[in-house]
Amino acid sequence: MIVTTAGRTNEAMIQTAKHIAQDLGCTYIQRNKKSVHTLLKEFDTQEVLVIGKNRYEWHRMNETEPIFFHPNTAGFRVKRWLQGEIEPFLKATELKEGMSFLDCTLGLASDSIIASLVTGEKGKVYGIEGNKVLAYLVKNGLAAWESDQDSLESAMRRIKVIQGKHQEVLSNLPDKSFDVVYFDPMFEIGIEESNGIAPLRNIAVSDALNEQTLQEAKRVARNRVVLKDHWQSEKFAQYGFTVLKRKTAKFHFGYTES
Repeated sequence: MIVTTAGRTNEAMIQTAKHIAQDLGCTYIQRNKKSVHTLLKEFDTQEVLVIGKNRYEWHRMNETEPIFFHPNTAGFRVKRWLQGEIEPFLKATELKEGMSFLDCTLGLASDSIIASLVTGEKGKVYGIEGNKVLAYLVKNGLAAWESDQDSLESAMRRIKVIQGKHQEVLSNLPDKSFDVVYFDPMFEIGIEESNGIAPLRNIAVSDALNEQTLQEAKRVARNRVVLKDHWQSEKFAQYGFTVLKRKTAKFHFGYTES
């Protein structure tokens, strides 16, 4: 992967791009008004990370849209929850103010943002992301994203991002160190309307939930382990999750008590 700046740039942006290239162990390339497609071909690379003023875009060969941080569905979910609507994720996790939450499959952090909002300043929300570049983008995005909702912005700032494989992270955590441990793996059965996360499917680290990982999660969780998966998923029955079924929903939540 190479790192460059947006087409319209300045010295500060160039220095930021150079620092990011160093952090990620990549090469910084001066943009020189070249298109991303030209850079991909000229430097014989599969990926270009473009550092702009308002966001960082991760362009990948043969992908039509770049990957960049955005709160995805969290924004309108927060508004609906604040208006008193039921949030299925919170029904499954039973999170309350001051509790701790470990998201083993962070992605764009949509669920972790909700968790951080609910658990508040006294709570603790950590998210594990296996892909190094995505973890970097999300960590930066959570720290920099500006919202007209102060509570949402504060919630984003409180989330701690861990880059690594969740099996390894879990195995190194003390017993009962989080109230809730959460898994939202990429569905084996695709959902067409999930456009917000569609670009992540090809970069997701394939760490399928297995018995060993689940046992580690139960050891780490004080209250419950929660799984979000496609409504047809066999994992719920395979691992003994109690399923909260929802009519017409494309995915369900399941939980198992620790």
